[in-house]
Amino acid sequence: MLRSLFVGVGLCVVIGSALAQEAVFSTRTLTPETALTAARAALDSCRKQGFQVAVAVVDRTGLTQVLLRDRFAGAHTVEVATNKAWTSASFRISSMALGVETQAGKPMSGIRNQPRVMAIGGGLMIEGGGNMFGAIGVSGAPGGEADEACAKAGIQAIADGLEF
Repeated sequence: MLRSLFVGVGLCVVIGSALAQEAVFSTRTLTPETALTAARAALDSCRKQGFQVAVAVVDRTGLTQVLLRDRFAGAHTVEVATNKAWTSASFRISSMALGVETQAGKPMSGIRNQPRVMAIGGGLMIEGGGNMFGAIGVSGAPGGEADEACAKAGIQAIADGLEF
């Protein structure tokens, strides 16, 4: 009986110390300056192609860090760019890939009915060194593929600082 008591107490100590070690965690996040660099690069990429867009960069939880809207970008582009970035950060997938996975008739199709979900191209995760830092969303170019290309230019502008 005494032996099983010691085994039980020992097991509780091991489990308890394992839980205590995992009680907190740390994350890395983009600095506002890095988020702004990405947004500016995406905006510049679209401008060079003659597109007036809005660009949003969100942190890993989907909260907006930076939002830029070009002079003649449509009023809707602000909300759409922000929601594309939020979608990518929230689901940990590009908004274009989510569009493919949530088409009518697919098991995940209902997710499109949720508020803020933008299952169209233009939202990409910002990742580096095995970490997901946030996401970038672009809206206003002619089509999701063009929005996504500008978003990629934004990520490329900060990629060296994310690889560690």
